[in-house]
Amino acid sequence: MPKSGHIIALSLAAVGVIGLGGCGKGRANAPVAAAAVEVVNLSAPNSGETIQATGALRRQREMVLSFRIPGVITSLGVDDGDTVRAGQILARLDPTAVESRLRQARADLDRARRDEARYAKLAETGFVSRQRIEAQSAAASSAQAAYDSAAFDRRWASLVAPSSGVVLARAAQSGEVVQPGQAVLSLADQTSPLILRVPLSDRDIGKVRLGTEAQITLDALPGQALTGKVSRIGQRAGAQSGAIEIDIALPAKPGLRSGLIATARIAAAGPATTQAGFARLPAEAILEANGAQAFIMQLDAKTQTARRTQVVFGGFDGDDALVKGVDNQARIITAGAGFVNDGQKVRVVDPTSLDGGQ
Repeated sequence: MPKSGHIIALSLAAVGVIGLGGCGKGRANAPVAAAAVEVVNLSAPNSGETIQATGALRRQREMVLSFRIPGVITSLGVDDGDTVRAGQILARLDPTAVESRLRQARADLDRARRDEARYAKLAETGFVSRQRIEAQSAAASSAQAAYDSAAFDRRWASLVAPSSGVVLARAAQSGEVVQPGQAVLSLADQTSPLILRVPLSDRDIGKVRLGTEAQITLDALPGQALTGKVSRIGQRAGAQSGAIEIDIALPAKPGLRSGLIATARIAAAGPATTQAGFARLPAEAILEANGAQAFIMQLDAKTQTARRTQVVFGGFDGDDALVKGVDNQARIITAGAGFVNDGQKVRVVDPTSLDGGQ
């Protein structure tokens, strides 16, 4: 309980028992004053709660293109914002080195095959051992693998667009030496939907569900709000931030581009452990929680008394507790609940009257 909550609770206890302070022997049978308490109404888990997060728009399929082999870029004919088609050659490496490796691999393969054929004929007359033949066959297989690898590298001397799209970023220049895997271009597949990727804290991620609607606003569309849906929930927190990213799929809208900043407001759906029927209460209302069982104090409106009630306890969610087994119209005692007994008269007070309205 926060420090202010302790002060309120102690104040309520003092108000509730103040009538006992002046009791003497002659007033032993004087009635006990009603204890002052605060009450709240039940509410559905996370009802009305909204999670707000900011992130950047991007295409669902965005890729970083790079060469598989090292080399010098001899041509790079696209730039940021250019539209490209599937199969289009975007950049090339100087082919001298890969062509040389391919020719050498071809020569090694031809020689290995000739030797294999020659040893096979000698084996028929018994001049070559079986072990020698097997060794030469293995050498021919190795030469074939080397040739296939060199041919594959030759194909990677050209960078080809895997799909139609738009160039998001150009990270290299013609004449530059690049290493295998070094980013050269970033490409977005324009046929894929736009998504908003936002980070959420570990406290909020449990309140988001796939398919939950989100209201999206961004400066590029002033005065407008888009309705998206949560399409992906990350399973790993960022090493630096500790945040978990989610994706919100957006409807097609002219003027939207990858990289634009947008804000999402998502209706919280409750923690993953919450089941139908649970309601939300301030944590201070819970008494004697033990596993899936706890007790609370309800207010009997007719008699203005406290009634001790057993409930199913669904755990804590931040400053709130989740309970089940209480009527939806119930009023629950919060501050002061630990200082009243079952059946004791109580008096509902405004908490601001105990702290001067501050």
